[in-house]
Amino acid sequence: MKKAYLSLFLICTFLAHGQKKETQEQLERRKQQILVEINIVRDLLKKEKTKERNILSVISENNRKINLNRQLISNVQKQIAVTNANISKTQKEVDSLETELAKLRKEYADLVLKSYKTKSSQSKLMFVLSSDNFLQAYKRVQYMKQYADYRKSQAEEVKEKAEALKAALSKLSSQKATQQKLLVEQQNNEKELQEDLGEQQNLMSVVQQDQKKYNEHIKKKQEETKAIDRKIKQLIKEAIEEANRIAREKAAREGKKTTKSTTSSSSATAFELTPEGKIVADNFRSNQGKLPWPVSKGYISLPYGDQPHPVQTQLTIHNSGVEITTEAGARARAVFGGEVLQVQVLPGGNKAVLIQHGDYITVYQNLADVSVKKGDKVSLKQDIGSISTNSTGQTVLKFLLSRNTDIYNPQSWLSRSN
Repeated sequence: MKKAYLSLFLICTFLAHGQKKETQEQLERRKQQILVEINIVRDLLKKEKTKERNILSVISENNRKINLNRQLISNVQKQIAVTNANISKTQKEVDSLETELAKLRKEYADLVLKSYKTKSSQSKLMFVLSSDNFLQAYKRVQYMKQYADYRKSQAEEVKEKAEALKAALSKLSSQKATQQKLLVEQQNNEKELQEDLGEQQNLMSVVQQDQKKYNEHIKKKQEETKAIDRKIKQLIKEAIEEANRIAREKAAREGKKTTKSTTSSSSATAFELTPEGKIVADNFRSNQGKLPWPVSKGYISLPYGDQPHPVQTQLTIHNSGVEITTEAGARARAVFGGEVLQVQVLPGGNKAVLIQHGDYITVYQNLADVSVKKGDKVSLKQDIGSISTNSTGQTVLKFLLSRNTDIYNPQSWLSRSN
């Protein structure tokens, strides 16, 4: 029986595949996220084909789609590697089970044959009665009982091994089907990538023919962006100063104290928080990496920080937040509960909304109109305004996040999916 239990334990262990299964599931979830993002980019490109588009915008969106396809191919390759490893392991287990099962069946057949030869009740009775004494007779009875139990355990082990082999073969078949599906996906993804690269090369050829013109266009856009960034920083500073003045006046009336917020840098301007404000700040901070996106559908077309321009890669650009491309008519939403600090018109005519969350501020730029006003309390995912669509057909929300006047990378605060 011990042998039977040990075999059953080993079978259950290899059938579990806990860690491998988890890895495969993680890869599958990531693949689905990439596919959702690819579909968003594809839909946006498709919708705008009928409109007059700025070639730089098209190239930028194609770049995003190409990068996503590369991520998808890499992810599928990892899935194939995991599946191949699982197939190899399961095949070895199948081979081992088949060998063990053949051995057990032979042993059991020998037992049955031996039992058949001595199966008559008369033979068993004579075996007991021919004992020299009572003790020997008792031991012979016990022996026959143990022999019967052993034969029964052998039969059970044969059955268990046969069932385990059947399950392993089924699993192997499923793994091979998954492998074939992934290989087909891989071929289709690589084909689509090559088509995208060919289209991108044609577009880049057009840009290279008049590179000076496009470089001037990019430079102009960067100057406009820097002017808006300076305006936003000034707005944040002024908003903090005003909020502190109001908080001090309110605290004085209520006989309370405010506590000045501290950040990692030596910022001269910081919120003076009430105990309630500190709780809001702590709650906001505890949700880092889990905040919902400020749009219900979209993708990050320009990440945070210094980086090569997505089209003219020899040019370095700076982005103080993240730019999220979405569909025409999309609306911005608050990523956390808070209070509206400012609603301002920026250079170029679009609007920005600043929302306070303790000593944190989220900024939503490039709004055509807003549905909130200064002093409003907003809740999680509350609509705050429609996102402007520019003359090239792009609908882009710029999202910033700061603690006091220190600008953070907002992408690390958002959840991975919309």
